[in-house]
Amino acid sequence: MSSYRFNDPEIAAVYRAIHERRDMRHFLPDPVDGGALARLLAAAHAAPSVGMMQPWRFVRVTSAELRRAIHALVEAERVATARALGEREDEFMRLKVEGVRECGELLVVGLMAGREAHVFGRRTLPEMDVASVAAAIQNLWLAARAEGLGVGWVSLFEPRDLAALLGMPPGSRPLAILCVGHVAEFYDRPMLEACGWATRRPLSELVAENAWPDDAAGGRGG
Repeated sequence: MSSYRFNDPEIAAVYRAIHERRDMRHFLPDPVDGGALARLLAAAHAAPSVGMMQPWRFVRVTSAELRRAIHALVEAERVATARALGEREDEFMRLKVEGVRECGELLVVGLMAGREAHVFGRRTLPEMDVASVAAAIQNLWLAARAEGLGVGWVSLFEPRDLAALLGMPPGSRPLAILCVGHVAEFYDRPMLEACGWATRRPLSELVAENAWPDDAAGGRGG
């Protein structure tokens, strides 16, 4: 057994946060404590990043006018997404897919400009900057669950329009709108699963040895 191992209660807490994290859409209007928000952002900033480039940038939205404008962007994309889904349009429109207006804190997470200067770890995989930001968001998400706060990741927006709203420089782009706040309760399972939209596939279908696992795309099995 490793001498660096956490004790059992600490390990259990880590796994509990992982398995009880939910993509939340229902929020209470209560404000988020400033100290808690600072801890969440510090957790995000502690994430690993390719070549130590730290490509994440966070914008805290405190303007009610800006929040309304962001919600309008999300709503426009929600309608466009529904139309693109064809026969599932009505089903999608019945889903609650965001909590932009209700959540206590609204954050926009984006990629910095000038990323082409960072070659370390990105020469053949330039998308590792996106992976790094996703790791930061996951850190924030797990820390929020431990703090008893919900997080909802909203990706329904036109990036160019959101970038313009926030005055983002050329070359940067937004990746996520994060709704953060208090919730009445956490979903006992993913909301899209509870609503019948999709189900989580068994891990056994997604792991193989020495070759690509069999899947619907026709990959090789192990």
